[in-house]
Amino acid sequence: MSLNVSMKTLLESGVHFGHRTNRWDPRMKPYIFTERNGIHIIDLQQTVQELRKIYDVIRDKIADGGNILFVGTKRQAQETIQMEAERCGMPYVIERWLPGTLTNWMTIHQRIIELEQLERLRDSGEINRLVKKEGLMIERKIKRLLIHLSGIRHMSGVPDMIFVVDINREDTAVHEANLKKIPVIALVDTNCNPENIDHLIPCNDDAIRAIKLMTVKMADAVIEGMEMRKKEEIETKEFTSDSKSSERSKVTIEEVIDDKDLLGEATLQKLAERKREAEEAAAARAAEEAAKESKKEAAEESKEEAAEEITEEAAEEITEEAAEEPKEEAAEEVTEEVAEKQSAEETPEETESEDKTE
Repeated sequence: MSLNVSMKTLLESGVHFGHRTNRWDPRMKPYIFTERNGIHIIDLQQTVQELRKIYDVIRDKIADGGNILFVGTKRQAQETIQMEAERCGMPYVIERWLPGTLTNWMTIHQRIIELEQLERLRDSGEINRLVKKEGLMIERKIKRLLIHLSGIRHMSGVPDMIFVVDINREDTAVHEANLKKIPVIALVDTNCNPENIDHLIPCNDDAIRAIKLMTVKMADAVIEGMEMRKKEEIETKEFTSDSKSSERSKVTIEEVIDDKDLLGEATLQKLAERKREAEEAAAARAAEEAAKESKKEAAEESKEEAAEEITEEAAEEITEEAAEEPKEEAAEEVTEEVAEKQSAEETPEETESEDKTE
């Protein structure tokens, strides 16, 4: 669903007709196209632009969980406001605006509670036990409260937005909304002051067809926003339900496996045998792994012993070489001494022989 409105539809509904030129408000000059036969003509291009913007604003606000209050107490708007508000499931005010509906909501809410109590008293039959005059007074009070509170009795609190037809007539509602900083959406004619309106639609607010056209579009925006909200809620619920179902399935699977009361004796024996076989296989694997580890340790120990023997033999060879070296040095010294002695003995004999020859 989307906004689908044409200039032809607006012209046929009489949206472009304003008030007489002698009754206009100069602050509405930017929204006036021209004047004909002493009547101002509203610029419908701006009307279409503002209508599209406001349609998106209402749709997004409702999709985020907000609500909107429809207000139209003039005779031309009462039936349309009630019908469209009920169609989209939003609160409405079509009789006199009760002062304090927004600024003093607690008091209005207490009156709604009183209305519900009186209705329970009437529906339960306890009103028949009272004096006839008291019963008639209670019924009259119920009717009077229904006239003013029937449209807002299901409203849980202050609305997030209000839609107003004819802001001159509903000046109290606009003032209370401004005090509570509630956005105001309104149909603004050429004799109105647009300064206190947050989102205005330049439009004829006296023609029944024009009011109906604009109110229907506002209700369509509300319905579209509620559909978007439902889709988001469904998606979130599906996501949460999927996560919860996965957790529950895990829990139920574990419970079914652990619950022996649901299994027969044959299946229990088979499960016990399989469990025993699995334990024996695990023990055999553990024994094989232990044997492999012991073999590895024995091989490592043998390697270490061989390395130690090799180091001991090398040390012995080194000590033997070190012992032989001083012996060789001593033998060399002895031979040197013998040679020196021989040379000393030979020298005096040579001297003697030389003397003799002389």
